[in-house]
Amino acid sequence: MHEDFTPPRWLRGAHIQSILPSLPLRRALVERRARPLLTASRELILDCGDGVRLQAFFSPAPAVRTRGPEVPQDRRVLAVLLHGWEGSAQSLYVLSLAQTLHKNGLDVVRLNLRDHGDTHHLNKELFHSCRLPEVVGAVRRLQFLFPSHRLTLAGFSLGGNFMLRVAAAAPGAGIEVTHAVGVSPVLDPANCLDAMERGWSLYHDYFVRKWLRSLRLKQRAWPGQFTFDDLISLRDLREMTRELVLRHAGYDDVDDYFRGYAITEDRLADLVVPSTLITALDDPIIPAGDLSRLAKPSALKVIVTETGGHCGFFDSLTGPGWADRLILRELQQSAAA
Repeated sequence: MHEDFTPPRWLRGAHIQSILPSLPLRRALVERRARPLLTASRELILDCGDGVRLQAFFSPAPAVRTRGPEVPQDRRVLAVLLHGWEGSAQSLYVLSLAQTLHKNGLDVVRLNLRDHGDTHHLNKELFHSCRLPEVVGAVRRLQFLFPSHRLTLAGFSLGGNFMLRVAAAAPGAGIEVTHAVGVSPVLDPANCLDAMERGWSLYHDYFVRKWLRSLRLKQRAWPGQFTFDDLISLRDLREMTRELVLRHAGYDDVDDYFRGYAITEDRLADLVVPSTLITALDDPIIPAGDLSRLAKPSALKVIVTETGGHCGFFDSLTGPGWADRLILRELQQSAAA
């Protein structure tokens, strides 16, 4: 379904929408708005099974609200938020959504993927995008810790891809998810890489720079275990991916690896958890043509806008963005059903 997202004229354009919301100059504004969330936050180290530990930050919503009585414990909603590749629980888009949900009475968990944020020391093996079982394990652990809450999921970019895969896997894993949302989720990673190679080099170079920094941190956290010096000279996402997949992900072929976390074709065919996929036709990283390759289970609602860029949907410098408000509406409606 198409929805109307019309930002102010000065915020229009795919690149403006994709870049401006995450610029460092916005951090002070977003963190000031998110101060209640951050003040209430406490660290969780989640046992995800098989010896894997992931870091998260839990922020309970205020117990007493001025708009009405306290929400009964069995009606409280826990929103688990997941960043994109080389982002973190501190990413501005995560903080903006988290504060919007928190302000409106939802308890919030901001989850870090393996080797994201300051967590390179927690697990010896490297992160890769097919490590779905540990994210399922993290969500299962949160269900155990908060058994009376209605569990909801939301993720951005690769995090949106993960959360939709978690939603698809949830019934088989014994997890009760009320609703899942993916914002600008990776659909077919092979085509995403093609798009970055063909498009403005800023996106490709940004991810190379962030990934190299992460690899250096991993090497430092596990001295003598990893040597990435040869990768540092490549500075090419495709070649870096190929080398790391062959060495550390257990795949013989990079195309098999990409297929392992694509959500196109029949990957979401058996989805039963109510889910919302939000994407823009002008996303410079996620080709809109891949939308036609999604399965169409009745549980999946696909919201497409003409503009919005990649994880943008940005219509205010200071307040919550259009996507923040939409996600709040989706999660509240499902929790109330």
